[in-house]
Amino acid sequence: MEKHSQNNHSFAPGHWMPHDQKTLVEWMKKIMDKADKCDKPLLPVVENFKHFIENDAKAYMFFNQMFDEVPSSKRKTLTGLPQVRDYHHMLKLFNVILTHAPDFDETGFVGFPFNAILDWSMATEGGWAGFIDEKINKHIKAILDQWGRFLKSADSAYVLNADPRSGWFGEDAHKAMPNFTKEFICDPSQPHYGFKSWDEFFVRKFRPGIRPVASPDDDSVVVNACESAPFALARNVKMRDKFWIKAQPYALQFMLNNDPRANHFAGGTIYQAFLSALSYHRWHAPVSGKIVKTAVIPGTYYSEARSVGYDPLAPNDSQGYISELATRAVIYIEADNPDIGLMCFVAIGMAEVSTCEITVYDGQHVNKGDQTGMFHFGGSTHCLLFGPHVDIEFDLHGQTPGLDTHNINVNEKIATVKRRKN
Repeated sequence: MEKHSQNNHSFAPGHWMPHDQKTLVEWMKKIMDKADKCDKPLLPVVENFKHFIENDAKAYMFFNQMFDEVPSSKRKTLTGLPQVRDYHHMLKLFNVILTHAPDFDETGFVGFPFNAILDWSMATEGGWAGFIDEKINKHIKAILDQWGRFLKSADSAYVLNADPRSGWFGEDAHKAMPNFTKEFICDPSQPHYGFKSWDEFFVRKFRPGIRPVASPDDDSVVVNACESAPFALARNVKMRDKFWIKAQPYALQFMLNNDPRANHFAGGTIYQAFLSALSYHRWHAPVSGKIVKTAVIPGTYYSEARSVGYDPLAPNDSQGYISELATRAVIYIEADNPDIGLMCFVAIGMAEVSTCEITVYDGQHVNKGDQTGMFHFGGSTHCLLFGPHVDIEFDLHGQTPGLDTHNINVNEKIATVKRRKN
């Protein structure tokens, strides 16, 4: 990789997690207080998870280890608030979250509430082993699917027009998204600006003309597939590599789930970028061409690379690593430009951003800039893959890939492909 930042940072890339630990502590205290006062039984999907943990030897071991292994110095946060005590406490907090949509908070948007609950346990040996376990991930998926159904229901829209502090259309949110009504399709005269649920708000569409496609008639220009910030750029990628080590090199075979097409990209180029919580969450075709194949690959949700150590914004520091393991959607496109040929877009879910919806189909022709799919509940990270024959020069708008970059608009130019020499 040309650069992969691992530096300590006091901000939350993309505003998914709080800018500072104090904000996270305050949010956790609110959720813990609700859980302590709640005498309702666990929801069926949470009760099923509890039954599984207590009747599967490995799960029982992992979910005890991951909380026991949290360093004693981290058992209390900055204000003395206890961290999640054990898996019983974890399940009670999950139970609270499942009927709550995320509030807006100007001091730090907690966009990953389950991630916040698992903050320290994810970085332990028990957490690392547990969160790559297939059976455990099936139960986590069931819980996240349940939350996803709530976020698509009318009951989740209450946070949109809440008070100025926590409402997404309040005064504080307006400062963070000052051009919202001009940029996005909405109707401020309607309840919740016309959005019928939290999910509908989060997958909102731009108004026509807001994100024009760069050089629509020039097939040598590649555009940004998402509203996203450059994270990594790697060349001469390998079929298999030790993606779990600190440099997090890509491993094509695992990223593409053993698809034979992975061989086409060996020795080629991968560009990765991450999305912002406050912006746009749909995907668009980076090139014009024919959809060759689409697939959604199930995977992990809370696995992070052990090599990066404790990541308070997990799994932000592990974005290269999770491209091989996390739930992801793959779209292969045979570009109209023969100098590109077969390329691939990979949408990668991070933590509870686990639903990758593909809206194109095999055999369909797409024009550069056409919608290809979306993340539900916000955004995550994504990759563009090009074969070794593609002579591609990236224009990342003066930025070096890493965690301190800013968004490049969707449909804006990010690269130029040079004509292949005969």
